[in-house]
Amino acid sequence: MDQAQRRIAEGILFTDQYQLTMAQVYFRMGLHERPAQFDHFFRHYPDYGAHQAGYCINAGLEWLVRWMERARFGPEELAYLRTMRTRNGDRLFQDDFLDWLRHHGDFSGITLRAIPEGRVVHPNVPLTVVEGPLAMAQILETALLNHLNYPILIATKAARVRESAGQSLVLEFGLRRAPERGANAATRAALIGGADFTSNAGISHVLGYPPKGTHAHAMVQAFMALGMDELDAFRAFAELYPDDCILLVDTVDTLESGIPNAIRVFEELRRKGHRPLGIRLDSGDLAYLSVQAARMLDEAGFPQVAIVLSSDLDELVIWQIATQIREEAPRYGLDPEAVIRRLVYGVGTRLVTSAGACSLGGVYKLVALQDRGRWRPALKISESREKTINPGNKRVWRIYDARGKATADLLALAEEDPTQAEPLILRHPATRTRWRALDRDQIQGMEPLLVDVLVAGRRVYDFPDLEALRELRRADVERLDMGVRRLINPHEYHVSLSQRLWEMKDTLVRSLTGNHLDEEDHGP
Repeated sequence: MDQAQRRIAEGILFTDQYQLTMAQVYFRMGLHERPAQFDHFFRHYPDYGAHQAGYCINAGLEWLVRWMERARFGPEELAYLRTMRTRNGDRLFQDDFLDWLRHHGDFSGITLRAIPEGRVVHPNVPLTVVEGPLAMAQILETALLNHLNYPILIATKAARVRESAGQSLVLEFGLRRAPERGANAATRAALIGGADFTSNAGISHVLGYPPKGTHAHAMVQAFMALGMDELDAFRAFAELYPDDCILLVDTVDTLESGIPNAIRVFEELRRKGHRPLGIRLDSGDLAYLSVQAARMLDEAGFPQVAIVLSSDLDELVIWQIATQIREEAPRYGLDPEAVIRRLVYGVGTRLVTSAGACSLGGVYKLVALQDRGRWRPALKISESREKTINPGNKRVWRIYDARGKATADLLALAEEDPTQAEPLILRHPATRTRWRALDRDQIQGMEPLLVDVLVAGRRVYDFPDLEALRELRRADVERLDMGVRRLINPHEYHVSLSQRLWEMKDTLVRSLTGNHLDEEDHGP
């Protein structure tokens, strides 16, 4: 694909065809410039089968906005649209619509509010709110979902890996297994979510972080194929990188060859005044081998040498490794916590593919349309009332209980100020009988989550650097209950509606179906 083709494929036509055909319908009906509001949210946390997420980490926003600032219908895009035909050979897109796109086909009329990257987020909470001309807000849908859903998925997985890893370093090793150029988005999201560094050299440079890595089995294999041995390979690597020496020790025999040869090279480095960094284990029983490696390295006088683990790690495997080390290390006279502290986790395939939950069900739904200067709520009814969207022009508030822990996210109408409510009523989004009232002494604080990012196409938000996003994530996770942070069967975090929003939603449902929000539609 040449550069011109890439501009077409990755520019404003990075969308689904039906967004374009719907936009022409809006244009033909005179609705194309009517102000509309869409909410982007997800309905369920990732469920990995044996374990489940109890929260997500927001990511992807900056790259979405950078794309929006570049994307527009230029001569090449319009020329391509002119070639499209219906099944009977007629032009699919008419000249008057294409002329409108020529003058207005960008996102300069879009106002975008969003929960910042790095924040903890929950189902059915608007993460991104798009307001602007109906046609262009509609065309934005596919690209927005593409830019946001995958990074949220990966940042969430990385945050769970970080929870399991504790204070140990986490390295993202997933470039070779990631979905093509999505690897760069995955790396950035993983760093937001909790990885410390990545092996991905190019994006490390862009993001200002040094890339990390060791060496492959191929290096040892190459030396052996040429009549040399593992020790020769280790010495060659150590000679070139004496202060960055991490040796992969499982090409031949980890305990009988790899670790002893690594120790021999480390002793040679020490005599020359260098400090070896570590070994890497990429196969076998990683917990048992970690204990044995720690024992052998300690006996050789290298208690500070790191043990890097790789090979299909994820949050549950890391937790299992630590659990096994705590049981086995004392048998060899080792402090299990000391062994665990020296571990470094290289997490690759299962992170960048979000193994077990390969997609986030993020959606983009019309929630309000302006009519004669007033916002009219828009509602989509689902067979499951749990999936019926929360309509209207809304704001999102996070409520902290008397301990300072996040206890609920509250969706309220834009004109409401829930900080003044006494008591504060929190309604379940779909069930009339599930609600609670919080008195003022039960609330330490309330925080609005949505910030203005674009106003009429102009960026009004300074994107934080990556370290600031990581600090946002650290702070938000710390303010969650431990039950919500749990790797398996986490507690439910409550997302609630204000009383006024619940009543508006219930009224709309009743006007469309004849039933209240939580009543069955029995039909005639």
